[in-house]
Amino acid sequence: MSNAAPKPWRLTLSRPLPEWERVFRSGALEGADVRVGPERGFESPDDLHAFVRGAQACVTWVTERIDDAFLDAAGAQLRVVSNFAVGFDNIDVDACRARDVIVTNTPDAVTEGTADVAWMLLMAAARRLAEGDRFVRSGAWEAHGSLGPTEFLGMPISGKTLCIVGAGRIGYATALRSIGWSMRVTYVARSRKPRFEQAPLCAQRVSLEEGLRDADFVSIHTPLTDETRHMIGAHEFSLMKPTAVLVNTARGPVVDESALVEALGDRRLYAAGLDVFEREPKIHDGLRALENVVMTPHFGSGDMRCRLQMSELCARNVANVLSGDGAVTPV
Repeated sequence: MSNAAPKPWRLTLSRPLPEWERVFRSGALEGADVRVGPERGFESPDDLHAFVRGAQACVTWVTERIDDAFLDAAGAQLRVVSNFAVGFDNIDVDACRARDVIVTNTPDAVTEGTADVAWMLLMAAARRLAEGDRFVRSGAWEAHGSLGPTEFLGMPISGKTLCIVGAGRIGYATALRSIGWSMRVTYVARSRKPRFEQAPLCAQRVSLEEGLRDADFVSIHTPLTDETRHMIGAHEFSLMKPTAVLVNTARGPVVDESALVEALGDRRLYAAGLDVFEREPKIHDGLRALENVVMTPHFGSGDMRCRLQMSELCARNVANVLSGDGAVTPV
């Protein structure tokens, strides 16, 4: 029997991750051959496919398509795809399953950061933060003079109704933040969620139409599936109050962006706060021209603690699978 040391695992990180050198080269992964892609990603799928060839584990980003072509390029030795995200709509899970490739994600690590951004957008849209910021920066305030009592009025938040669409971890964390504003909470989900209905939220489960009609604020937290694509469109906007605010930190295609532009432009919807977009990073031209929308570049989980936790969870998933143990957070 040969006494030669086993060949080290080859891991590919499609982009640099927080503290990746420490996280992916310690513990069970010490000595691994870790290869890291460019900060802004690969220019083409072919470049990505060439990069992952021969890897036992691939850590991927949400904009990278993991399909048969990717899996063919990586090779039959690939054992795990660890997605640096809670969503996994970029991955053909069935194709991975057919090849015995385990898919993992980072569900708990993104919760608090994304809920923070949902509230940031909710408050900014309701109180016209971006519009006010532009007004000050442009010099328009100085030219205009002090504001009068009826200028730059926004929507109140305290005591209003918040509807959570998608009652998972992030939806719950977002709802919890409403307690400080004494808000009434409703939620839309395929099944009852006792945690939502118990104290301290005491939320009421409603249908999507009921929730949209009644809500002052609607915050979307549902995953992107065939059923949820364009879940919020022209009909749904017609149900909402003209004083309502829509927030989306989930996935852009859940909302029909053209219908949203029309609703905002016609003032059938008061405002929107968006961290995700239907064809990102391309933004609908109509959104750019509107004052009553606040936009951020899909950075919901982008606080230092969340992103480090995501790195560590990806590494634990990779190490567990390659060591023959079960994945920590399998899809």
